[in-house]
Amino acid sequence: MTVSDALRDRRSCRSFATTPLAVGVLDELVDRARRTPTAGNCQGVEFLVLEGSEVSAYWETTLPSNRREAFPWPGLVDAPALILTFGLPSRYLDRYAEPDKTGTSLGDSVADWPVPYWLTDAAFAAMALQLLAVEAGLGCCFFGLFGHEEAVRERFGAPSEARAVGTVALGYPALVGGRASASTTRARRPLDEVLHRGTW
Repeated sequence: MTVSDALRDRRSCRSFATTPLAVGVLDELVDRARRTPTAGNCQGVEFLVLEGSEVSAYWETTLPSNRREAFPWPGLVDAPALILTFGLPSRYLDRYAEPDKTGTSLGDSVADWPVPYWLTDAAFAAMALQLLAVEAGLGCCFFGLFGHEEAVRERFGAPSEARAVGTVALGYPALVGGRASASTTRARRPLDEVLHRGTW
C-alpha cells in the first residue's frame, strides 16, 4: 500500500467490532508514528495508549453512561483501543534554549511561539497513526477532547503541561450497523479552489 492509497482509503470509522487487537499491534503503530517530524527534532510528542478497562474509563470520563443514549455513534465506544497524542511544551522550550537555536527567541516562554508546534507535531503523529492503521487493515477515527482534556489528563496521570490534540480510536470496523456522519455527504472541494499559485 502506498501513502496515496492510505490517504484515499482513510475514513472515519464510527462503529467498531469489539474484537481485540493482536498483542504488539499498538506498539508497532506508535513506534512508526513517533517518527513524524518535530520542530528542531525535539521529539516532544508522547502517546497514551488505552485498552480494555482503560477504554471504559476514558469513556466514563468523557461520555458518562447517562449521556450515551443520546450519543449518535454508539459503535465508536466499542473501539478496543484509543491512542491520544500529547505535545509537551517544555521539550520545545528546552530544545530551543540549546546553543544551535540561540537567536530564535523561542526558548524562553510558551508565549514566544506564535504557532504552538507541540500541537502541530502531535497532530502530525495523530495523522500518521490513522494512515498506519489503514495500512494495517484497521478502522480509525480521530476526534477532539473538547472540554475534557484536563479531566482526561488527571484520570490517566498525564503531566499538567501535556496538551492533547485529540484521540484516535482504533479497531476493526463493525460489519453491520453504525450511522454515517452527515459530514460524509459533503463533496470534496475541487483542486482549483484550494490550490493557489504564486498569489491567493
